[in-house]
Amino acid sequence: MQLPMSEPKVTGKTYDAQLLRRMLRYVRPYRGIFALSVVLTILMAVVAPALPMLVEYTLDRFILSNDIGGLQLMLLSMLGLLVLQTVVRYFHTLMTNTLGQSVIRDLRINVFNHITGLRLKYFDHTPIGRIITRTISDLETIANIFSEGLIQIIGDILQLVVILGVMFYTDWKLTLIVLIPMPVMIGATYVFKEAMKSAFQDVRKWVANLNTFLQEHISGVSIIQYFAREAQEMRKFKAANAEHRNAHIRANWYFSIFFPVLEIIMAVSLGLLVWYGSKQVLADTLSPGVIVAFIMYINMIFRPIRELVDKFNTLQMGMVSAERIFAVLDTDERTPNTGVHQPEHIRGEIVFDGVWFAYNDEQWVLKDINFAVKPGETLALVGATGAGKSSTVNILSRFYEVNRGSIRLDGVDIREYELNYLRRTIATVLQDVFLFSDSVASNISLNDPAISREQMVEAAKQVGAHEFIMRLPGGYDYKVQERGATLSSGQAQLISFIRALVHDPKILVLDEATSSVDTESEELIQQAIDRLMAGRTCIVIAHRLSTIQKADRIIVLDKGEMKEMGTHQELLRLDGYYKRLYDLQFHSAGI
Repeated sequence: MQLPMSEPKVTGKTYDAQLLRRMLRYVRPYRGIFALSVVLTILMAVVAPALPMLVEYTLDRFILSNDIGGLQLMLLSMLGLLVLQTVVRYFHTLMTNTLGQSVIRDLRINVFNHITGLRLKYFDHTPIGRIITRTISDLETIANIFSEGLIQIIGDILQLVVILGVMFYTDWKLTLIVLIPMPVMIGATYVFKEAMKSAFQDVRKWVANLNTFLQEHISGVSIIQYFAREAQEMRKFKAANAEHRNAHIRANWYFSIFFPVLEIIMAVSLGLLVWYGSKQVLADTLSPGVIVAFIMYINMIFRPIRELVDKFNTLQMGMVSAERIFAVLDTDERTPNTGVHQPEHIRGEIVFDGVWFAYNDEQWVLKDINFAVKPGETLALVGATGAGKSSTVNILSRFYEVNRGSIRLDGVDIREYELNYLRRTIATVLQDVFLFSDSVASNISLNDPAISREQMVEAAKQVGAHEFIMRLPGGYDYKVQERGATLSSGQAQLISFIRALVHDPKILVLDEATSSVDTESEELIQQAIDRLMAGRTCIVIAHRLSTIQKADRIIVLDKGEMKEMGTHQELLRLDGYYKRLYDLQFHSAGI
């Protein structure tokens, strides 16, 4: 199966100090929770060997000497210790999970804010499914660094040190005998860790690929059904799903080998304890209580080692996810917002001065474009598909940057304007309408509290859409489904037109805005445009030449070059590109 796009390379380090420092910056607002988690971790490690020590003391002092009173007292002490450990573990789990979720909440906000600020060029070459994976799955994995990874690793290592210290203090010879299999365990752990590194990277890669595949195919399900491609796309999905399954199976296969190896090593260690300890007990150089305590110590050593492997894997997965998250945050695909110009009033004069533009290198989409639009004028751009019409309005709003030349608004280069101010000045109605899963009113106002319901209703009446909106269940509170699926394309287009008008722009851009509406709706929009043009500069892109005949000026583009410019009648008299487009369109329509 062909992948949507190759994944960016990651190092896959189990520990990366630089990444960890960046993540710890997000911990600073929660220093209290972090400090409490560390204190509880230390307390759990210190208290861990207390129970075996109590068992050893009870067996040697009270059970062997048949002291019932002392035995009861020790049992109560053990019960109290277990309650204390349970309470400490409860608060430890609560604090570490709270810390992890708080960190990823802040990190997710930063990632979302960064992504929404990226220019369109980034989304041209980055699958949406991959971005979703970064902001959801990868961030959840990072949360595990704090709830199940870093602090827990510190706690397990500290517990190992404390237990080994107690064991050596109790009987160093017996401890050395018990630890004979330890080098084998260390070697097995290292091999397992290296094997899991590549396995986890494969898992994350195929999670991203599956998300991308599903996002694209669910969004385009109508195309799949129109062309009866269900069976073929299902085969592709099965192939991707199989790779995802295989990546997980490889990871689980390593686990299925490693943990039995640990059990064998633990059994060998217990066997050595029984062999050597029994001889010492028979020789009366070692008490039975020490043997029982050491059995518990061995379990307490091997359990943290087993968990350490899991936690190192959690840390490794978190590091891989963090590396990918910070790769997104480090993406320098943002439109520079160094401008500060925010005049109180905009007249709407637009000048393109020797503008050259290319999406990639010097594959020019626009070549030496020169024109001026006076305040309140209507400029129409016409030409074949790929002529550069939409690119012209995209660079006007600085969604892409020009390569050469300049664009001036009221005599000031658009790069000197504050970016958000510039874009608020220009309202755009696109051919491909996007509506959010929200109410009609929210889709019109985009949740701007400055826009009242009365303003929406007035704009809707001017466009001629008020009646159809009121026929919807709930009217302006009707919940639009994803991408406006429950509305006709014409209705969705009308809502997007209201959205543009209600923001009261000084410059109005209509990019094939009437292509999806019927003739009656188009006439309503045209009437609304005629009333609303006063005091506004308007740029219209249209294939239907009938919609732009009243424009003050028409520019004909062909392969990124300006071929003709003038009024409708002037261009017809030239008998050139525009005349051919006009004849072709109206003759094909039978007019």
